[in-house]
Parts: sequence; C-alpha cells; structure tokens
Amino acid sequence: MGGWAIAVHGGAGVDPNLPPERQDQAKQLLTRCLNLGISALRSSLPAVDVVELVVRELETDPFFNSGRGSALTEKGTVEMEASIMDGCGRRCGAVSGITTVKNPVSLARLVMDKSPHSYLAFSGAQEFAKQQGVEMVDNEYFITEDNKGMLKLAKEANTIMFDYRIPAVGLETCSFAVESPLQMNGLPISVYAPETVGCVVVDGQGRCAAATSTGGLMNKMTGRIGDSPMIGAGTYACNLCGISCTGEGEAIIRGTLARDVAAVMEYKGLGLQEAVDFVIKERLDEGKAGLIAVSNNGEVAYGFNCVGMFRGCATEDGFMEVGIWE
Repeated sequence: MGGWAIAVHGGAGVDPNLPPERQDQAKQLLTRCLNLGISALRSSLPAVDVVELVVRELETDPFFNSGRGSALTEKGTVEMEASIMDGCGRRCGAVSGITTVKNPVSLARLVMDKSPHSYLAFSGAQEFAKQQGVEMVDNEYFITEDNKGMLKLAKEANTIMFDYRIPAVGLETCSFAVESPLQMNGLPISVYAPETVGCVVVDGQGRCAAATSTGGLMNKMTGRIGDSPMIGAGTYACNLCGISCTGEGEAIIRGTLARDVAAVMEYKGLGLQEAVDFVIKERLDEGKAGLIAVSNNGEVAYGFNCVGMFRGCATEDGFMEVGIWE
C-alpha cells in the first residue's frame, strides 16, 4: 500500500472575478478540512468515517453550497442531498429532498448502516431521520443573506444560477453572463458556476471511500435531484478508488462520471490521473464539471474542464496542496 491520501472539493466552475478575500476564505476552509481529515487518518480512523467527518465540517460552514449555505429553490426554501459510499463491499447510502436535517451526509450514512435501502428521499428520508434521532433544525437555519440576494438575481434574470458567491451587484459584472449562453440539457443558462462539496479518502489499510453533499442549483425547481446523491454519477467508491464529482449535475448524470473513472481503471488498465483525464475529456459531452479521486495505493488526482475548482489534497508522505485555478 502507498499510504493514506485525502482530497476535498468545494465546487467546480469559479467566477474569475471572485474577490481575493473570498478566495482566501475558501482556501482557509479547505485547509481546515484537510487538516481535520489528516488528523483522523493519523488516528487510524477508517476511510468511510473520515469522509463523513470532513463533509460534515463543510456542511456546517456556510461558505460553500451544502448544509448551512445551501442554494435556494424557486420557492426560497432549501432542499439538500448527499451520498456516501464505502469501497469495502461497495456499501452506499444517499438522501434527497432534505429540509431540516443539519448534516445530510450523516443521514446518508445512516441509510447505509441502519436501513435495508440505499436511497431515501423527501418525506421518507425526513421520517427516517426522526426515527434515527439525528439533529434537526428549522429550514431557516440553512438560508443565508447571500443566497437570498442570489435568488433575487436569478428570478430577475429568469434563469438557474449555480454560484451564490458571484457579486450581488448585477449580472453585468459576472464573467459568465455571456452573449452565447451555455446550455443545460439543451436549454440555455446565463450563469455557469456550480458548487457542491465532497471528500475522497484512502486510509492506511487501502480502503477507499467517498462522500458528496449539496444544496443543488439556485432557483431550481422544487423536487429537482442532481448528481450528488446518485451513486455512480456524483459519488462512487470501490476497492480500486473513490471519486466525488461537482459541476453540471445533468451532464454528470448522463456520463455516470464517478463510476466511469473506476471502470476505465478496471477495464482499460489506466492509472488514476489517466482515468480522471480520460473521463473529463470523453464523458462530459458539452457539460462542465470536475472531480477529485484517490486510489487504493495512495494516489490522489483531480480534473476539471471549467474555469476553476475549489480543491485540496494531501498524502501520507507529506504532500499537501490547496488551489482554485489550473
């Protein structure tokens, strides 16, 4: 085994005009989460426990689009989703339509560990959460003033927005308000800067795990489900590797992005970074996304085909990196 490795992300598709102070805040949060994971790995915590621990931290901080700070639906509410996968036996759990559970990733873990199912959604997931006694809060807990402002902009522009960090002074200042708008599922969108949070880990025993959590799209239709809770699309882990994706959910779903990384490693014999590069290049069609990955021999890799991706990674041999751009 090559030792443990960890990677985290806070979303792919970053406005190039993002103020430097916001960039610094993002890097500080990613560094804090990496250090939390590193400490857990040094304490011999299993990979699946580490990814849950780190994603809980990301959900609790309102900076990125998950948990507290989630994007708002067209009705001004929050509907969160998350998934977790343990590469040992490919056990998994996922939830969607979560409105009052403080940490959706931990509810996904309970679905994996305490239910006979892999995926629970909306009222069924909420009822299961009550049965399991998880911490609940009012929906207002998740709603930030930044997101209220971004929802207002989205409604004025009659569009779906991904990035609540775009300066709320008008769409004309946003680098993604382009003359030829990008498309999602064939429909035009005027802003493209998606977010999600995720963590992938291989521990000292070579066990891989992955977890992903998100609030989805700003001004999304109520009931919309993205890639983050979909095993094989936004999240995947097996005995070879662990992957967490971020970006245009509809494109990630069509490309079964996370599973394809593992598949080309298994069937084409590609190394981890080769597999990531191949999938980003060949499986997204015209979609925009990014992903982080680890392998069972202690490798770490990432890739994206958009302007930037909030990410950080570390390995047992002392390597550590936090970045946003190429």
